[in-house]
Amino acid sequence: MSKIPFTGKSQQARQGQVQQAVPADPLAPAENYVTENPLLEDPDALAARLVESEDFVRNNRNLLLGILAVVVLAVVGGFGYYTWRGQQTQKAQTAMFRAVDSWEADSLKKAMLGDGKAPGLATVANQYGNTKAGNLANFYAGVASLKEGKYKDALDYLEDFSSDDYLVQSRAYSLMGDAQLELNKPKEAADLYAKAADHNANEYFSPSYLLKEATAREVAKDNDGALKAYDRIINEYPAAQEVAEAKQLKARLGR
Repeated sequence: MSKIPFTGKSQQARQGQVQQAVPADPLAPAENYVTENPLLEDPDALAARLVESEDFVRNNRNLLLGILAVVVLAVVGGFGYYTWRGQQTQKAQTAMFRAVDSWEADSLKKAMLGDGKAPGLATVANQYGNTKAGNLANFYAGVASLKEGKYKDALDYLEDFSSDDYLVQSRAYSLMGDAQLELNKPKEAADLYAKAADHNANEYFSPSYLLKEATAREVAKDNDGALKAYDRIINEYPAAQEVAEAKQLKARLGR
């Protein structure tokens, strides 16, 4: 049986074996062949490339070591930060437990200052404000301060609070408005009530915030602003229970 010579069109080649470009002139010297991987085909070229790489590393040793050190420090620092953050969160949650119990029992002084065994909301908010528990402590501390008549403190705590829950965040804006109103700043209070009403506006809470805004506008002698707030309640939330009161207060202004 005759053997079929191996060519570029043979079945073996079609199955993925590496092909070499065959020169048109069969008598052409081998160095004129075109290869896909010249470094693998030419040991001298590969050796030269390795020497170049060694020279580059040798000449830039300090630079490369510096880059490596930065990468290592970034990895270690990131790991250390997240470990520390987790520990802080755990400590804050533990500290919050007793404070919230006191807050719910309306023991506001104990909630704010602690009970001697666990820190109060003020400490948790100040020391762990970068954690979720510390952030929430700002809200609790703001409400407690507002109830205690410490309106400036309440405003400070609530300004440091933020939430992805639109209902809670709206409530925080409204409480800040209460603090500003108690500080005899009705315009600032009205702006915060408007912010509460417009923060993911809804038919359940926005009308009450708009009613508070209108009241604050009246205190600030801004009757036009008050009328706009009353009209928003009447026109945008016709089914709200605040509509009847809004109509009465609007009529009182003679409009």
